[in-house]
Amino acid sequence: MDGLFWACNSAVALCVGLAAFAARTSYLEFLESVERDLADRLRSLRIQSSRLRSWINAWLAIAAAMLFGLWIGLDMPVLAVLLGLLLAATPWYIVYRLAKSRRQRIEDQLADALVMFSSGIRAGLSMAQALELLAQECPAPISQEFRQIVGEYNLGKPLERTLSEAKDRLRSENFVLFAAALLASRESGGRLNETVERISRSVVELQRLERKVRSETAQARKSAVYMALAPLFILAVYTFLDPNNVRLLFVTLPGQLILAVCVLLNLAAYLWALRILKADI
Repeated sequence: MDGLFWACNSAVALCVGLAAFAARTSYLEFLESVERDLADRLRSLRIQSSRLRSWINAWLAIAAAMLFGLWIGLDMPVLAVLLGLLLAATPWYIVYRLAKSRRQRIEDQLADALVMFSSGIRAGLSMAQALELLAQECPAPISQEFRQIVGEYNLGKPLERTLSEAKDRLRSENFVLFAAALLASRESGGRLNETVERISRSVVELQRLERKVRSETAQARKSAVYMALAPLFILAVYTFLDPNNVRLLFVTLPGQLILAVCVLLNLAAYLWALRILKADI
């Protein structure tokens, strides 16, 4: 029996190796796509990504090791595949949430920065001096962005290119309006402080509406979290009430399929609820 067990495992490993060799081109394309996406988000977080490919390969190897460990060691093929996929996607999701949180903080700080810029222009500062004021006085993380703009401009990079790169980096519609006002004033003149003041009032009003929507949907978002955690709580309760049948969910193939489908449907419902409740003004 031991010989048959190891022969089956060796056959499975050989088939997986042959499949991996045949799909190496698709894997490299997938790896490049993930690397580009992660590198873009890490740049928005101001994190160096010079060895990103090595880190991705190492993490995927850890996920694959866990997958085969659960599959062969504990005889849980369905749960092994599901947990392996979730583990492989965890770093991307963490980076995505961190980048989104930083972008939201920049959006919240932009209105105050525009008011400060307008006040500096009204006080007689030049455009470069007003931008340097923002780099020094604004809180992080938006001060980091203005500091980079001022630094690149002082090193001789044209302001148009500096602002264009900042727009691509921040991906903020409000910052696009601010940059457009700067460039228009630089090319054709005009009252820059009045233009920036109008933009800042618009940004403040949009932020007020977004905060209102977020506050009114806060309870619904909490309910979505509670509903997503409820099946785990119910499973824990049934583990004490009916341990034999709960055990079948983990040791039998139909039970593992039921658990995997439930996890996927629960995750899809949670993400769908968040998308419905997302404030889009």
